[in-house]
Amino acid sequence: MVRQFLKTADIEVGGKHSWDIQVKNENFYRRFLHQEPTLAFGQSYMAGEWESEKIDEAAAKIIKANLHNNFKSNKPWLQSIKEKVLSLGRKKDPYIIAKRHYDLGNDLFKAMLDKRMVYTCGYWKEAQNLDEAQEAKLDLVCRKIGLQKGMKVLDIGGGWGSFAIFAAQKYGAYVVNVTISKEQVKLADERAKGLPVENRLQDYRDVNGQFDRIVSLGMFEHVRAENYLTFMKVVDKNLKPGGLFLLHTIGLDGKSGTSASFLGKYIFPNSALPSLEQINRAFQDTFVLEDLHNFGTDYDKTLMAWFSNFDKNWPGLRDKYGEQFYRMWKFYLLSCAGAFRARYLQLWQIVFSKKGLPGGYQSIR
Repeated sequence: MVRQFLKTADIEVGGKHSWDIQVKNENFYRRFLHQEPTLAFGQSYMAGEWESEKIDEAAAKIIKANLHNNFKSNKPWLQSIKEKVLSLGRKKDPYIIAKRHYDLGNDLFKAMLDKRMVYTCGYWKEAQNLDEAQEAKLDLVCRKIGLQKGMKVLDIGGGWGSFAIFAAQKYGAYVVNVTISKEQVKLADERAKGLPVENRLQDYRDVNGQFDRIVSLGMFEHVRAENYLTFMKVVDKNLKPGGLFLLHTIGLDGKSGTSASFLGKYIFPNSALPSLEQINRAFQDTFVLEDLHNFGTDYDKTLMAWFSNFDKNWPGLRDKYGEQFYRMWKFYLLSCAGAFRARYLQLWQIVFSKKGLPGGYQSIR
């Protein structure tokens, strides 16, 4: 059944194509009888039960064929409902994403990311490598918000200070970077010495100030739908009249939901990808949408570059993180690259104004 199922996506078990799957342990098949497909694939790969030369391409084919939605687990319906009810009743820890992901170790992210440590999609329009793509993305954000010397900027979820440092160095802005990751603040402070940058270990909901511009790059995926309105109200409260807000987020066309079960369990706990409809409901009484830019295909290139760095630098990380972590992280990076390649995932940059810019907004690419 599993073999026939995969064949509909042009994937053959034991085949000769680079995207075909080589099964090493029969338990690979059993998992599909009891688990959701993305979880089954991920856990099985972590356990060493299958291999593929190109996981990214296998993932793209599976998604293009809609197999991740069409395969029905044999798990008893009552047990499935019970699990959903129990999960709804659990209190969500807003800091779990920092504890289980961003605080894993700065050495890991230094080894994987570009020289500025930008952990969001690069802009590859004219870039030849990851460093250039991330510099181009940071500059694109600054140009889209009309950043000028002396402006005060809030970066919500600014991580290791990549945008804050760039905006201060290149545009002479004063930037406040808020994150809930202790490891990120520690390194951001080291990297921003001597610059007009303030890195805060702070929940975005606790920010009180007045800023000329606000940006949030790759943090909205952790907010969840029940908090979208609150998020927009916080931005509105802290943004000066006439100011601009740029939101950079992964999203899903026409749908929304928690991260695919493997990513939600092992990589990004409590995360959820928004739809445009959800974003619209959250801002419609507060902001005017001035510009919407989708460059999701650039995330495919970014993720492949991250994996190349991670794989190349793995010997220096192996003793600390272990082989199972390597397989987990490899599946995460390459399967996500496949999801963007298949156009299942999108990357949106959205520019908002408070009451509309007089004369309109000139889109910048």
